[in-house]
Amino acid sequence: MDNNFFALISRMRYIQRWSLMRNSIEENIQEHSHMVAVLAHALGVIRRDVFGVPCEPELCAAAALYHDASEILTGDLPTPIKYHDSSITEAYRRVEGLACEKLLEMLPPEMRGAFEPLLIGETAAKYHDIVKAADKMSAYIKCIEERKAGNNEFASAEKQTLAALKAYDMREVGYFLEKFIPAFEKTLDELGSIE
Repeated sequence: MDNNFFALISRMRYIQRWSLMRNSIEENIQEHSHMVAVLAHALGVIRRDVFGVPCEPELCAAAALYHDASEILTGDLPTPIKYHDSSITEAYRRVEGLACEKLLEMLPPEMRGAFEPLLIGETAAKYHDIVKAADKMSAYIKCIEERKAGNNEFASAEKQTLAALKAYDMREVGYFLEKFIPAFEKTLDELGSIE
């Protein structure tokens, strides 16, 4: 098979998120994956350094970078459809798994062992809770940014996403919400300058 893995990964930028909603600020899955990786790393650091629970933040970030890689082949199925009922959710997860296996086949055999844990293996499973929370946190931040831009289209999503984050009952999430989310409400001038 051709070594198409990285060429396909670079096409993540062409897959738009939030396709059913009017966006003030467009977001693609490449941008989203970067933010989820940043947030997963932060949640891993909080877990390890604030709460003293063993964690590898670097692996959290790496798993997050690839958490939506399957969407290169499947597209981004909107949340209301993906989670409409358990049979759709289960079927879509199988499709995502097959897509990740297909992506792995696009790497030389000697490299697959490094990527398999991130896409479908042990690392993805071990830090699934952190990546899932970071994914939801990214969606929450997107909702805040849209509201700040005057777009009320995301008002309901913002409330639902915050409720979902709190329902995770993860200390790392609570810490991040308390310490860092208020800054997302600030203007650039309020955030401070580098002078």
